[in-house]
Amino acid sequence: MKLTAKQIKNKLTEVMDPELNISIVDLGLIYKVALIKNKVKVLMTLTTIGCPLFSLIETQIKDKIKELGVKEEDISLELTFDPPWSMEKMSKKGRAMLGI
Repeated sequence: MKLTAKQIKNKLTEVMDPELNISIVDLGLIYKVALIKNKVKVLMTLTTIGCPLFSLIETQIKDKIKELGVKEEDISLELTFDPPWSMEKMSKKGRAMLGI
């Protein structure tokens, strides 16, 4: 079975924000997942610029994608703050978990 971007994004729901204990997908931190020639590219943001937990989140993202059979050298993460993260990017589930 061929891996899809949707499967990768679904797997990333297992990565939790260490401070909020909500998945990075439900927080709206994942802007795009692309799969091109067996290489995975994740475009993402953080809730704040300079988040000290980025390296932990990055490691967890790569670990989850590797669980799907992708080699680490075929995974790239791009961090952007354009557009900046806002609560409007959260899923309904994420908002409910925060009581919003």
